[in-house]
Amino acid sequence: MNYYTKRHKYYCGIDLHTRKMYVCIMDDSAEILFHKNMDACRDPFLKAIEPYKEDLIVTAECTFSWYWLADLCESEGINFVLAHALGMKAVNGGKVKNDKADSENIAHLLRGGNLPKAYAYPKEMRATRDLLRRRMHLMRKRSELLAHVQNSHSQHNLKNEGISSAYKGQRDKLLGNFADQSICLSVKMDIETIKHYDSLLAQTERYLIEQARVDNPQLFSLLKTIPGIGEILALVILYEVHDVNRFANVSKFLSYSRMVKPKRSSDGKAKASLGSKQGNAYLKWAFSEASVLFLRNHQPAKAYFEKLSDKYGKGKALSLLGQKLARACFQVMRTKQVFDAKRFLQDLAI
Repeated sequence: MNYYTKRHKYYCGIDLHTRKMYVCIMDDSAEILFHKNMDACRDPFLKAIEPYKEDLIVTAECTFSWYWLADLCESEGINFVLAHALGMKAVNGGKVKNDKADSENIAHLLRGGNLPKAYAYPKEMRATRDLLRRRMHLMRKRSELLAHVQNSHSQHNLKNEGISSAYKGQRDKLLGNFADQSICLSVKMDIETIKHYDSLLAQTERYLIEQARVDNPQLFSLLKTIPGIGEILALVILYEVHDVNRFANVSKFLSYSRMVKPKRSSDGKAKASLGSKQGNAYLKWAFSEASVLFLRNHQPAKAYFEKLSDKYGKGKALSLLGQKLARACFQVMRTKQVFDAKRFLQDLAI
């Protein structure tokens, strides 16, 4: 966890909500100068901080509504740091918890150099990243519909007779398998929704690829030189990482990508970890998918995978291979050089 330790003249802690925000401003001696609940709007906020804009630092937790505040501070030339919500929970506790107390505690943590930082994703690529995440959400919903079509056949012990719901041209033929009109209508709803999803996803993917070629064409092309990483996975890695230099080393990157197992111990005794869900779930998914596709396209790597499978089991072997690919991605992004397959296989001791 990284902490914000720079010194300023004034510190502003905000407990931010959708409609309201509780603002606490204090000076370097911890004297509270302003403490008020107000509408979460541009003009009231700027009016409140106007007397303290000289060397002011503003912070808010990384809830879903922080975008506008970060953009406003950037446009007004005000220092802004995003607080890590989970880290805040770890270092800030008390018997009394309300918006007023929370805003004051946030300001105290900021003043004392104990505020855990999150990455404030710049607005230039942020909307595209969110669109990519939405695309992944719709793709999963589409997969659920395909699974429901298959389950409807299994429930009634019906055979597809070589017809697969995975192929667009064959889906309508599946409706003839059901004699019951209610079941037929249910499957038809699934198929029609899948068709609509296909149209939306194709349109979205075309836009995302075009946008990546504008935002960072070099890195987008370099990521696709890694076997197992195609256009979609390259998009995910490109927009979720944004700036690889924000990671001090590859270990920090692997931890953020959920590619290392967290450890928790006390008095020499290991305990169940509570941090397995910390990090970026989208990068975890991308590298997990890449490890499977890498094995499909690279026959020499299967020897390494079989060796790991014999020792650890298939699941952990895939995770270890995904970790190797994550390391390779980090080096490609850091050095801006094409993926070296020969060196990668040598590192695997194949």
